[in-house]
Amino acid sequence: MMTARPLTKRFLRQAIRVFDAAATPYGVDRYVELVRPSWSSTEVRAKVVRVERTTPRTVTLTLRPNGNWAGFRAGQYTQLSVEIEGVQHTRCYSMTNAATDRHGLIELSITAHPEGRVSRHLRQSATRGQVLGLTKAQGLFTLPHAEPDHMLLISGGSGITPVMSMLRTRCALGWTNSVTFLHYALTESDMLYRLELEELARTSPNVRLVRVFTDEPGTGDLDGFLSLDQLNAADPGWASAEAFVCGPAPLMDATRTLFEERGRGGHLHTEAFTLTQFTAEAGTIDGTVRFGASEIGRPSNGTPLLNQAEAAGLTPLHGCRMGICHTCTRTLCSGVVRDAVTGDLTNGPDVEIRICISIPVGDVEIDL
Repeated sequence: MMTARPLTKRFLRQAIRVFDAAATPYGVDRYVELVRPSWSSTEVRAKVVRVERTTPRTVTLTLRPNGNWAGFRAGQYTQLSVEIEGVQHTRCYSMTNAATDRHGLIELSITAHPEGRVSRHLRQSATRGQVLGLTKAQGLFTLPHAEPDHMLLISGGSGITPVMSMLRTRCALGWTNSVTFLHYALTESDMLYRLELEELARTSPNVRLVRVFTDEPGTGDLDGFLSLDQLNAADPGWASAEAFVCGPAPLMDATRTLFEERGRGGHLHTEAFTLTQFTAEAGTIDGTVRFGASEIGRPSNGTPLLNQAEAAGLTPLHGCRMGICHTCTRTLCSGVVRDAVTGDLTNGPDVEIRICISIPVGDVEIDL
């Protein structure tokens, strides 16, 4: 026998569809949001309920999503949208709180980068009560369902966010097997969640915290950058661990090399929010980029097609600028492009590519 609650929800959804059709051309959302901005019949939106500027370069936002949010797995991200000077911008940010949180809140910690328009805007201007757009949680970089015998979490800079969620979720689930948390920051004051991590390591005998402050040698637990000797010092049992790493490309590359040399590449899980060395390599290749629909042609400068389109005065739709969200997908009409993340080559014609990570190799034309 069906309960009254599902019937009520079903009736409400049907009523909203009727009202939405009657409210054409704008839809019911555009009227209701005048009174309650975070409400939507279809879109995920969230109200900012707390703002903490936790380090000189970061802001931590606690958000209350509306009913269209379906939760997340530790390690996943959302695409956050914010309006800046009348233009909607979208970027990807990982949730940092435990995925088991029962209060319906999510936490995002955002590091302002010198050229990051959205991150700088949020660091400077985010306020309590502000409403932001979100997508449902995405990503395959997630905490496993079953507890590993030994877990190694490695992060650098803002890459701490997804692995912080993994650690918090692990603790909330009551997992007791050993975990090593190895983090790289420029300085002690730059390290997100430093005090929480230090307290956790002090009170939990199965949690080992290793801090490396690359611009302040002698102030952390180890010095320098990731190497075999350093990894052995941080976690002597690393080769038997299930490892998760997120951070700058050099850290990711070094970790991948060490695990593959030990034959443990299948036990390394990665999340990348930066482009690799392929961008620089492609800058040595000559050619012309043609934006067919706009009838604009220009010499290639070896940067991703999104950058070159913007330099030509075009404003293509885009989101994360890291090849994650697929918002910038366009058709490659002719030519060859290199994926800045994987290094793979893609040949036209009539192939869909993400222009934020596609670098022309010789003459290229795209439908833009």
